[in-house]
This record gives sequence, C-alpha cells and structure tokens, in this order.
Amino acid sequence: MRSILSLFAVLVLFSCAEEPKKQPFQSVNVTAVFEDSVSIRAITFLDGRTLAFAGSNGVYGTVDVNSNKVRTNIQSYDSITPSFRAVGGTSEDFFMLSIESPALLYKTGDTGKMELVYTEEGEGVFYDSLAFWNDTEGIAVGDTVNGCLSIIITRDGGVTWTKLACSDLPKGIEGEGAFAASNSNIAVQGNKVWIGTTEGRIYYSADKGATWGIQETPITSDEPTQGIYSIDFYDENVGFAIGGDYTKPSSSVKNKIKTVDGGKSWQLIADGQEPGYKSCVQFVPNSGGEALVATGFTGISYSSDGGASWKGLSEEPFFTLRFLNDSTAYAAGSGRIAKLEFK
Repeated sequence: MRSILSLFAVLVLFSCAEEPKKQPFQSVNVTAVFEDSVSIRAITFLDGRTLAFAGSNGVYGTVDVNSNKVRTNIQSYDSITPSFRAVGGTSEDFFMLSIESPALLYKTGDTGKMELVYTEEGEGVFYDSLAFWNDTEGIAVGDTVNGCLSIIITRDGGVTWTKLACSDLPKGIEGEGAFAASNSNIAVQGNKVWIGTTEGRIYYSADKGATWGIQETPITSDEPTQGIYSIDFYDENVGFAIGGDYTKPSSSVKNKIKTVDGGKSWQLIADGQEPGYKSCVQFVPNSGGEALVATGFTGISYSSDGGASWKGLSEEPFFTLRFLNDSTAYAAGSGRIAKLEFK
C-alpha cells in the first residue's frame, strides 16, 4: 500500500509540474485606441504600461495600455515638421528618429521637451530603424551614403551618437538600404544585432557593433521594392525575416526565411504559400519560437509552427505591431493605433 501511495504522490507532483500547452490562436479582436490623420510605422513599449509612438507630420505620443488614454504632441524643427519612422526606448528615455535630410534624432529631455541629440544632413541621408541593446547602448540604421550603409551607435544612453566609418563596415552595394516600413529591420539579442537590407543581405555583429560581417539569404531582392522588410529573433539562435513586394502584395515566392543557428544559414520557408508581402513580423512571447504574427496593409497572418504554415486572422491593415504579452499586442498603421487581443 505504501508503494502505491508513493507512486500516486509522484504522479500528482509530475502532473502539477506540467504546464498546459498553449493552444494556437484562432482569432484576433481589434479595438482602435487612437485615430487621427497620421501615418504611424514606429511603436515601442517603454514599460509594462506605456506604448510610445511617432509618425508623420511631427506627431508623437504615448498610450496608457491600462486606460487606453492617449497623449500626443507635435515636434517641429525650424520650419520643418519631421516624419518619424523609427523609435526606441530605455528605462529612462524615449527616442524618435526622422527620415530624410536632415535626419533628426530626439530623446526625452530633462525640461519636459524632446531634446535633439543627433543630426545629419546630405544627399542620400535616410534613416529607417532604431533599437537598443540595453539602457546605455543603442543602434540606428539608414540607407547607403558614400559607399556604405549608414549606422550610428550610442554608448552613453543616447546622449551622443557616432556614425560608423565605411572602413569599419562590410563593403556596401550601391543603393542598398533598409525599408522604413515598420521600425523592425533591426533585431537585437544579447550582444548581437542583425540588420536586414533591401538587397536581402543581413549585416551581423556579435559584439554590439564593434565588428561586422554579412549573412547572405535566399530572400528575393531583384527589384527595388523587394528585400527584407522585417526581421525578428526569438533568442540568439531562432530568427525569422519577411519581405516581398508591396507593389505585388499577393506574391509569396521567396519572401520568408528562417534561421535556427543565429543566422549562419537562412532557409526559405513556406515558399509560394501565404502570406505574401508583409511589413512586420514578430515572435509571440513565451511560444518557444514557434508562434509568429505578421502584419501589413494586407492584414494579419499567424503561424503556430515556426513559420512552416500560416493562416489569415484578419484583413485589418497595419504597418507594424509589438507584443505586450503572449496574447495582447498593439498595432499601428494609417491613421490609427489599435489593441489586438489574440484568442
């Protein structure tokens, strides 16, 4: 009897230790939280309760995710109202970076106003994306200028930024850049960073931008409107990138790639299958790298098997999204920000 009771106790403990497997999403509920005549391609969570954003016409602001209360402001520079397509954040500050010349990078100031911390002028200047490794080190990427991709880095929490010399970067391809479509062509994990380009290449650094190499991929990049639009890594090994052609959004040939070895090799996945063009892809948190959501003006698609197969969850159009937790995300697009609840 004692041995039977012992076995029963072990089985009970084992069953309690097993976590129920999370079921795949079947639907998504979309609730608008902000609507205005602004195009928003860049959002980021500053903490567990604040979503920050910046967009066209100098508009930027925050959304309180508990109350959905929105605060907005307009940033101007002389007679210019900048268009922002890149944002980032640390535990102390919010950053936003404009496209085109002059490039204007702002951070939260001590006076309650945004403080200009970096500017760059010149032919071809066009910044696309921004990310932080930690509270002191961050990176932004822009199109090719003077023969190499434009990369600026901060090592002091965003107070100062330094542009990398072409001699410190891999040889560029004429016209190579990054798509300023969703602030998601930079992915960071640990000390590593991956940057997806319009040429379907990935700039890779294992030491926070001190040294660089190139990872080649099979994603299509034959036309100027093709290449890597969005890249995300679940951890330092498992990554996914998506692209396509926004002028031919239904085309799904050679537009999705995956790596399981940190980008040493990339393979086409779900080739010729839905979805076609998407501007943003993100791993679902706590999914073991198996669940992904991709969005674009063509709607929201979901994969529960690491990108091998996909299903459309909604035709609602968005440019970009970020997850708050493993079932809630916020998305932004033309004229709005919305809360996405996956079920």
